[in-house]
Amino acid sequence: MSQESRISGIYGPGTYTDRTFVPVPEDTERIFRLLASETPGFTNDEKRLSKVKFTGEEFPVIPGPIKAISVAAALHAMAGVVADEILEIRGITDENREITVNTTHTGFWLGCVAVGYVEGKDILTLIEQKELTSRVPDWQKGWVDSPLKYRATGIYPTATPDVWYSVHGSMNAIETLETIGIDPNEPITSIDEAAEHIAEHTRKLTPEYMEMTNLLKGLCGSICFTPEQWNQSQMGKSLASHPFVNVKEQKHAIPTPPIAFPPFNPDDKRPLAGIKVVEITRVIAGPQIGMTLASYGADIIRIGAPHLTDLNLLQLTLNAGKRTIPIDLRKPQDAAILRSLVAEADVFVQGFRLNKMPKHGLGLADLLRVAGERGRGIVYVSENCYGPDGYYAERPGWQQVADAAAGSAYVTGRALDLPHGEAVLPSLPISDMTTGVVGALGALMALRDRATRGGSYYVHAALTAVDTYALRPEIGLYPRETVRECAERFQWAEMRGAHHVLDLLETVWRGWKRVLGTYLEEDGGWFQSFDDSAFGGRLSLLKPVVKLSDEESTPHWKTPSVPYGHASVESTKFH
Repeated sequence: MSQESRISGIYGPGTYTDRTFVPVPEDTERIFRLLASETPGFTNDEKRLSKVKFTGEEFPVIPGPIKAISVAAALHAMAGVVADEILEIRGITDENREITVNTTHTGFWLGCVAVGYVEGKDILTLIEQKELTSRVPDWQKGWVDSPLKYRATGIYPTATPDVWYSVHGSMNAIETLETIGIDPNEPITSIDEAAEHIAEHTRKLTPEYMEMTNLLKGLCGSICFTPEQWNQSQMGKSLASHPFVNVKEQKHAIPTPPIAFPPFNPDDKRPLAGIKVVEITRVIAGPQIGMTLASYGADIIRIGAPHLTDLNLLQLTLNAGKRTIPIDLRKPQDAAILRSLVAEADVFVQGFRLNKMPKHGLGLADLLRVAGERGRGIVYVSENCYGPDGYYAERPGWQQVADAAAGSAYVTGRALDLPHGEAVLPSLPISDMTTGVVGALGALMALRDRATRGGSYYVHAALTAVDTYALRPEIGLYPRETVRECAERFQWAEMRGAHHVLDLLETVWRGWKRVLGTYLEEDGGWFQSFDDSAFGGRLSLLKPVVKLSDEESTPHWKTPSVPYGHASVESTKFH
């Protein structure tokens, strides 16, 4: 579909809408070809590209006009193509190998943090029945122990008509609430009352005031920009100067020779079997990088900082295939253990602000020096909110902030026809999850190149880059009629600006269960099950999105997810 066949402005300034609906698998094939052609270092071998097959329901299965499923499915397919290349490098050649990506499966994957079962109960039921707290260690530290704290992450009106602001409590909402003039201890007992109370305060503040206050205090938040405003901003332009899948060889580093992949273990023929990864991340995007690499066979040791808050829910899914250890980098003995693991690693994944790791001797320059000294290149993967450079590169941010900044929340609100310019988050942690596959794809490409050319590589994945790419005119948005048909089919519950991403995730899950319930049955073939887990019984996780036709090599996990900090620090070594 050409850019000329789209209508501009349907969902606001800087938006481009398809004139007619194209079935999701067919449109995903187009986007896959586009993205493949635009990605530096990605293959243009037609024989390899034609191995990819997209299947799935013709209609969209998530709310809104953004083609989040197609973008994510195209990226997963690209990861499958690179995995095919790596298998060939490792001696498993198959000209007839197929790479299948089901777009409906990809839609479920965007919500996979809550798509799973423990002892036959789905994850949201566990939360509703208050069983989750008895199955997982508590790393939340009371971040949502009151309605005000919970609603301190949401999109609210400002003193400027039709301009909304994404307030983000950043799992420590007290300072955020105080900044907008609210006593966190006020006796408010319902989340609806809390949302209105916060809105009463933000309506008195200009978006510029909130933005500057957050910048001065180092807090999270963003004005809900239109796509046009973001693209014309200096930060948007900085981001646009980089490819979406951003992999750069570090040619200034000490040269290192090509490094062959380790010999296959007879019991594991997955593409990354034997690759060692240290992951130091929080919440969703960074852990999703590691979870994806683990499904391709990598040995992942995930580092968690016990003094930092994380979401209890995520332990059930995002640690699949990993071992987890608690490390406090403020303690010299813990820092020494981590550095010893990094010295062995092929890949280092970090999800903190760019200047955090150098303070602990774990910055890009530090690890390039380690790689040079050992004579074996390293792949350094960073994910953040705003991008690798530009004046917001060091600013803290989460999925909700990125969705507001880059225009996704604005577009979603316009698609819902809400008054007064109300912005609403996309219904799932889309930018988080998709950033995860971007980072994993970059790591796969870098490992492929390290094996054939040598050297070390830097991979950067940014939340705002995901939002921006999906809003490009070449991708297009769904027509209003398609969005309405999707809403009628699934009967989504109300979606509003103040709703937390967990509220919206539950809304989507309920719609899926009504319409696509057979897909989501635990024994329906979409889940990988482990009879015994650290969470007290059988654990079933949504399978990886990519399926290779050779069963031995297709992505899967060898071990179930485990809690944060589950293994002993002293005894954890790479296999």
